[in-house]
Amino acid sequence: MSRRTTMAAVAGLLALTACGGGGSAGAKELTVVMWGGDDQKKSVAAWIEPWAKSRGVTVKQDSPTDYAKFRAQVESKKVSWGAVEVEPNFAVTACKNGWAVKLDKAKVDTSVVKPELVGECAVPVLEYAFTIAYNTKAFTAANHPTTWAEFFDTTKFPGKRGFWKYATGAIFEAALMADGVPADKLYPLDIDRAFKKLDTIKKDIVFYETGEQQQQLVSSGETPLIQAWNGRVFAAARDGQPVANEWNQHFLSYDQLVIPAGYPRADLAMEWLGHFLSDTKGQAQYANQAAYAPVNDKALPLVNPAVRKELPTDPGNAAKRAAIIDYTYWAANYDKVTERFNEWMAR
Repeated sequence: MSRRTTMAAVAGLLALTACGGGGSAGAKELTVVMWGGDDQKKSVAAWIEPWAKSRGVTVKQDSPTDYAKFRAQVESKKVSWGAVEVEPNFAVTACKNGWAVKLDKAKVDTSVVKPELVGECAVPVLEYAFTIAYNTKAFTAANHPTTWAEFFDTTKFPGKRGFWKYATGAIFEAALMADGVPADKLYPLDIDRAFKKLDTIKKDIVFYETGEQQQQLVSSGETPLIQAWNGRVFAAARDGQPVANEWNQHFLSYDQLVIPAGYPRADLAMEWLGHFLSDTKGQAQYANQAAYAPVNDKALPLVNPAVRKELPTDPGNAAKRAAIIDYTYWAANYDKVTERFNEWMAR
């Protein structure tokens, strides 16, 4: 599972000819794998189709990203996936285990993006935020939680609280900040302390598994306060739902692109990764549609101003950031924390 696995994943393999007229057996071909659904369609249209058309490349798509399938392809030496969107903790693990190709810095100029978003085998593809989101009928712009401590205060701000049912979904970071841990002292996470804090509001927690559930819970008022993905709240508000993002103390997250080891057209995939990082127009186009931020800051001025103010990299919002999720920590601790998290939820 991952953040956008839940965006109505497209089943099966979809063939898309991006060079106008169909490919041939000898044509250049690149298979891209993302989380599926409408988000993948927007991504391919903005980031990949223009490049593919200019290079005479046929693009194929698969979805959703599946880490077990990724590993199985590599270990069986039957790799059909080319450029794959993953979460950074998996990118770290894949690189460490030799499942992913190391970046060719001669083809991929990573200097155009934040160094903390780059891995030995991975480049960032988008940035998003875990925000405090609220129902604007239940709470006003002047009277809603603006800190995680207030989010956990069910006396001052009554109502259910929503969290993603996923260990890397910033629930533990939020709990620790609510308990007084400074943002710059979060990692390594004190998981015992986080669970103690979560115990104080456990009866009021509603877990969501999909982006659609997240939107429905906060829009209906069933869960008037929710830790949300900023783009989902933006989309709901744009559709007229009574919701808003609070940007104070948000956590910055991001997805990355990797190339599975053994992919026969790794050079072509690497070429596209290098092109993508400098494609400010394509990144801005996607941001306008999804409200997830471009990774190249030079794309930010190209984004519609109304959308830009709802991005985590907007200067005003960035100044309110609590922390960037430390996926190196999560790569080392994901399995054991997830096991404990599942046991805790089941009690």
